[in-house]
Amino acid sequence: MPKLSLPPKTGQEFKSRPEMGRKRRTFSAAFKHKVAVEALTERHTLSELAQKHELHPNQIVNWKQVLQKEGQHLFEKSRGPKSPDQEQLISRLYEQIGQLQFELNWLKKSGYEQ
Repeated sequence: MPKLSLPPKTGQEFKSRPEMGRKRRTFSAAFKHKVAVEALTERHTLSELAQKHELHPNQIVNWKQVLQKEGQHLFEKSRGPKSPDQEQLISRLYEQIGQLQFELNWLKKSGYEQ
């Protein structure tokens, strides 16, 4: 197996791998919502919005489509009675709170200090 040799160093330092591109940006849900709503109002063109927010127009179109498709689910929140599992959880948590308060009061009365 032939041994690999590095090229001689010149003015620039040798890099074994090409430098990676920009780091992928992540956006908050609030920002995506804001941009999608702006796109839905159509007061500005996609190009103007993309330039304003430093995004690609396709990204804005995707967020706009998601808002249009999934936006209806925002209003489907059920207001009926809670599920039995949720009721059990709530009652168990209240029991635990009561137990902890009782223990804390007992420790305070007995003079326990840390």
